[in-house]
Amino acid sequence: MLRDCNGGSDSVPQAGVRNPPLAPVQGSHLARALGRPSQALHHFSSSADERTLTVAVAIRMKRMGRKHREYYRICATDRRNPRDGRVIEELGTYDPHVPETDARCTLNSPRVEYWISVGAQPSDAVRVLIKKYGTNGTHVQKMEEARARLKLPKIVPDAGPPAFVPEVKQPESAAAPAAEVPAAEPAPEAAPAEAAAEATAEEAVATVATADSPAESPTAEEGKSE
Repeated sequence: MLRDCNGGSDSVPQAGVRNPPLAPVQGSHLARALGRPSQALHHFSSSADERTLTVAVAIRMKRMGRKHREYYRICATDRRNPRDGRVIEELGTYDPHVPETDARCTLNSPRVEYWISVGAQPSDAVRVLIKKYGTNGTHVQKMEEARARLKLPKIVPDAGPPAFVPEVKQPESAAAPAAEVPAAEPAPEAAPAEAAAEATAEEAVATVATADSPAESPTAEEGKSE
């Protein structure tokens, strides 16, 4: 097979072998066709580097929790992954339901600085949090004070006297037994009176018995004498 200077090709027919015509060589394939594969390899490696540079690591929030009680994790993740998908590393948290505003964010500042140093791009919300609560942030002191206030015991003030006290009406069935109880109370006082009357009667019987005993003794003596 021979190639002329004008880009055409002259093929020498051989027995039992098909020689299809060659396609024209263009672009980066020309270097490989001319016997310079190093240039072609450099071309493909440079394009691979460009594809790698377009994939950057992002530092953004990943939503967690449940409905009406959500919180967020600050993560380093691939920009192509979904918001709540796989992450590379977790760098902090953000809870919007904490009552103290400056205590809502926690950051692992050394790891955040590392990812930013290697080219990671934080989102707009994370960039504000890093500016406030990162290393040498503008609200670091306020964050420490807010966390100290959260650790204090909760003081519940006295409610004071009630503004209105409703009257409780007792039913009639409950009032009737209460009226009968004072009438049954004098019964224990009658018992000592009855005991005193019985004692007086016993004393009277004993007196009568003693009075009758001397009269019977002389009659008994007269019977013996007879």
